[in-house]
Amino acid sequence: MSATIRVLAIHAHPDDVEFQCAGTLALLREGGSEVTIATMSPGDCASAEHDCATIAEIRRGEARASAALLGADYLCLEFRDLAIFNDDDSRRRVVEALRRTRPDLILTAPPADYHCDHEMTSRLVRDACFGASCPNYATRQWDPAPPLRAIPHLYYVDPMEGADPERGPVAVHFHVDVTKVFETKRRMLACHASQRAWLLRQHGMDEYLESQSRWAVQRGREIGVEKAEAFRQYKGHPYPQDNLLLKLIGQDGRGRPTASSKSS
Repeated sequence: MSATIRVLAIHAHPDDVEFQCAGTLALLREGGSEVTIATMSPGDCASAEHDCATIAEIRRGEARASAALLGADYLCLEFRDLAIFNDDDSRRRVVEALRRTRPDLILTAPPADYHCDHEMTSRLVRDACFGASCPNYATRQWDPAPPLRAIPHLYYVDPMEGADPERGPVAVHFHVDVTKVFETKRRMLACHASQRAWLLRQHGMDEYLESQSRWAVQRGREIGVEKAEAFRQYKGHPYPQDNLLLKLIGQDGRGRPTASSKSS
C-alpha cells in the first residue's frame, strides 16, 4: 500500500466528527493518510445569541481550527441546518465534493440517528459514493472534477449514544482503540467553544467534553481498553468488502494490534 490513502470524514455539522470519530482520524493521520473533514452545513441554527450568518462564520472557524490540529483540510458543502434533503441537486453536490476530495475511505453519519440532518447526510453520502465513479453522472458544476476511479470504502460512525431515534441500541461491526490519541480528540472538540451554551440549552448537556469522554469510556469498556470508537462498514453491492480502515490503523476490531502493525 505505497500510495497515500485519502480519507474523508463527512458529517452534518461542525463538531459531529469530533464527537464520533476524531480519534480514528488521528490514528489514520499518524499512519500517513491524508485527511479532509467536511460538514454538510456550517451549523447556522446552533445558537440562541447569534444570527445565522454570524454563528455560521464562527463555526466554520472552529471547524478549521479543529482540522488544523490534525494537519487536515476542512470543507463545508454549505447546506443549511434542517434543510438537508435527499434530492437530485443535493446528491450531485455531494458527488462533486467526493470527486474533488478523491477519498479512498469515507467515514460518515449513521443511517438512523436522532437528527434528520444526520440521517439525510448518511443517505446522500452513501448514494454519492456510488455515483462519484459513474462517468455519465454529471454534477453540473462550472468546472467539474473527474469521476472517481472506484467506489470508496464506506463506514458509519456511532449515532448519538449508540442509539437509534427511539433509543434502541445500534449494533456495531468493530471498535477502534483510541486511548493513545484521545487527548487530540478532546482538543479538537474543545475548538468548538461556541457550542457549549447551545448544547446546554438544546440538549441538556452541561459539559460536552465530559460527554465525549464518557461515551469513549463506554465503548472502550466493551473491548477492554480505556477509550474506543465504534463503526459499521457498509457492504452493499458493489461497495468494497475488505476492511481498509482496520488495515490502515493496524488493529483487529477489538483494539488489539495486528501482526503487521507489531512488526512495523
